[in-house]
Amino acid sequence: MTTLNKENLSPAAFIGVRGKDIISFGSGEPDLPPPEEVYKILPHYTDFKYGVIQGLDYLRDALTRQYPDSTADSFVITNGASEALDLTLRVISNYEMSQPKKVLMTKPYYYSYPRLVEFADMESVYLKTNQGRIDMDDFREKVQDCRAVLINSPSNPTGRVEAIPSLKEIESLTSEYGVFVLSDEVYKDLIYIRENYLIQGPHVVTINSFSKTYAMCGFRVGYFWSLDKKLVQDVIAMKTHTSMNTNILGQEMAFEATKVPRKFIDDQLKIWQERRDLLYAGLKDAGLDLWNPEGAFYMLPKIDNAADFVWDMFTKYNVITYLGDWFGAEGRVRFSYALDTDKIEEGLERINDYLDGR
Repeated sequence: MTTLNKENLSPAAFIGVRGKDIISFGSGEPDLPPPEEVYKILPHYTDFKYGVIQGLDYLRDALTRQYPDSTADSFVITNGASEALDLTLRVISNYEMSQPKKVLMTKPYYYSYPRLVEFADMESVYLKTNQGRIDMDDFREKVQDCRAVLINSPSNPTGRVEAIPSLKEIESLTSEYGVFVLSDEVYKDLIYIRENYLIQGPHVVTINSFSKTYAMCGFRVGYFWSLDKKLVQDVIAMKTHTSMNTNILGQEMAFEATKVPRKFIDDQLKIWQERRDLLYAGLKDAGLDLWNPEGAFYMLPKIDNAADFVWDMFTKYNVITYLGDWFGAEGRVRFSYALDTDKIEEGLERINDYLDGR
């Protein structure tokens, strides 16, 4: 067993770590409960046989209401959004295309993106950002030389939401150049400033899950949507030989979640916004430089000696935070506000004690 120290810290050191006195600003897991409706099938559920590789027909059909010009065949239900992204990257990597095997993404990025690109035998190319949003001049310069573009809006780890004019230009340029767009929209229902903008086009893949909107992370039900019929079929073919069908019980529970009134999401969004405002004000009052998130539930302040901060806060103050280096954001620390307000307030007190004493 590897001894934990500052040099070998990684997200794996903190995932699932809980304790009576631990305040975790690390987890990307909603602490709010799933809708009650998803549990109602449990006492009566008896079907535990293999399922259709593409996913339950009626779950895919229910999803068509959220995506224009769709049929049930436009979706593949996956083991979380991560599998959807993994399969899509590996399929695209195997295509015969004029563009080299490069994937364009922002920096900061979600920490799994570069590894998934690497596992697909592709190369990550990083976009410049302005205050956490895509630098479109840099995008225009780099996009033609890439096979795919990976968009994450709202973003983990920044909480930023890309401007609609930028998303429309990305739509236009990628369509013109025949570049795939992989739009990771797992936080699409957690936007504080406007409705989500759905990127569309002949080679667009929208990746989503039930994890964040419905607090169903552990059920591992994600999906991707695309009107590219060949890509859909190629992903199904690969999934047949990897994970086969996605968790059947999880899919049934996800189907129940699709029936939940919009009020469930709206009520939870108010809670997320209240927490955001509390943490943002507290970190600003502590003298930290940060963006005010427009979506998701993350903040990414600048902190001097960030690795020392993460290590000391955990070992001396029982506070978990995530090092920005893991997301390509050196000199920053990621905070999640997926915890109740009492814990946020207690965590802020401990952070202030640390900053005042160092």
